[in-house]
Amino acid sequence: MQSSKSLTRDFFARPTLQVARELIGTRLVHLENGRRIAGYILEAEAYIGEADQGCHARAGRTKRTAVMYGQPGFTYVYFTYGMHWLLNLVTEEEGFPAAVLIRSIWSSESVDLISSRREGVPPARWTDGPGKITQAFNIDGSLNGIDVCAPGAEIFLEEGVSIPDSIVTKTPRVGLNSVPEPWKSIPWRFLTQGAALQEILAEDK
Repeated sequence: MQSSKSLTRDFFARPTLQVARELIGTRLVHLENGRRIAGYILEAEAYIGEADQGCHARAGRTKRTAVMYGQPGFTYVYFTYGMHWLLNLVTEEEGFPAAVLIRSIWSSESVDLISSRREGVPPARWTDGPGKITQAFNIDGSLNGIDVCAPGAEIFLEEGVSIPDSIVTKTPRVGLNSVPEPWKSIPWRFLTQGAALQEILAEDK
């Protein structure tokens, strides 16, 4: 896969719902010892401000959430359930805490390495969850606070393929069982799947 234009800070410095939608089809890249591990983002969730009871920022600025209050275009990587690292990308203006959680990816580069890290798992399940992504891409807490817009960044985003609205679904976010309404059911999750998607991805090879 040939590299393409990296996403700039202006991309992330916009309303979080717009960023989450437009991240669908872009490529996430982790440069590990000079090797590209990459894939197309297929699913993303928006978390927006202290009022959002599903967002970590509901508790205000803490050591954990400080990066969410910083500049857009930085990674927010946190540990959850005592077993998984999750990758988020900070959005909106500095001082307003918001981010997009990357939930699913279609692996496209260094698939041999990804396969070895997800041994025994069918390819369709390698990176179909946020904890699976970080395992496959070797992303952990040491990569929290990375500026994905900086030249030479270890993690960055690239323009990928254009995904039409007709094959993008909006649903409530996943796993917010104890979160009150309307935050529990608000449709801030964007995802794409199906045969039409596979045709688009195949054309970009």
